[in-house]
Amino acid sequence: MKIIRAKAEHITYAKTISECIDESAKSRGTGIARRTPEYIHTKMKNGNAVIALDGEAFAGFCYIEVWGHGKYVAHSGLIVAPEYRGQGLARKIKKKVFDLSLEKYPDAKVFGITTGMAVMKINYQLGYKPVHFSELTDDPEFWKGCQTCKNYDVLTRTERKMCLCTGMLYDPKENSKPKPFNQKVLERLKKIKQTLFLKKNNS
Repeated sequence: MKIIRAKAEHITYAKTISECIDESAKSRGTGIARRTPEYIHTKMKNGNAVIALDGEAFAGFCYIEVWGHGKYVAHSGLIVAPEYRGQGLARKIKKKVFDLSLEKYPDAKVFGITTGMAVMKINYQLGYKPVHFSELTDDPEFWKGCQTCKNYDVLTRTERKMCLCTGMLYDPKENSKPKPFNQKVLERLKKIKQTLFLKKNNS
């Protein structure tokens, strides 16, 4: 297994990656935003993506997005092919793309929004902390990416202050240290959000 920076030569995997992301979102019932093969192409060509390959077989992927004129970066599209799940590969890919971010954008704050408990745990271990959406980028292009999410109406109703996703941030200037991961607390937060929005929908 090798985890490397993706290049133009890897664009042949873009369609597979796009389909894998879509299928994963459907199976988990999450509102992950869709990524087209063309969009994935651009990330590979500009050196802002990481791909995991088992020989010639696709195993996993993640890419970097740059926002706010380089003040923020985000890791998106983290996916592991079904046959390679449960082996800790997602954590290795995330660490690789995290290190790539710090190398290419050393002064940028690294952030993400996710509903996945596994991704939250990985972020915690890298030194991220949960934050309000107001601490994330205000770049409208980033938030446009949420339009294909099934929970987009929640985001608009709250005037982009909160959603079912949890915002997480790593600030290199704070030299954030990893903290113990408390899954029960984050699960409770997730349930509170779901209950809150369900009540609004039924009112």
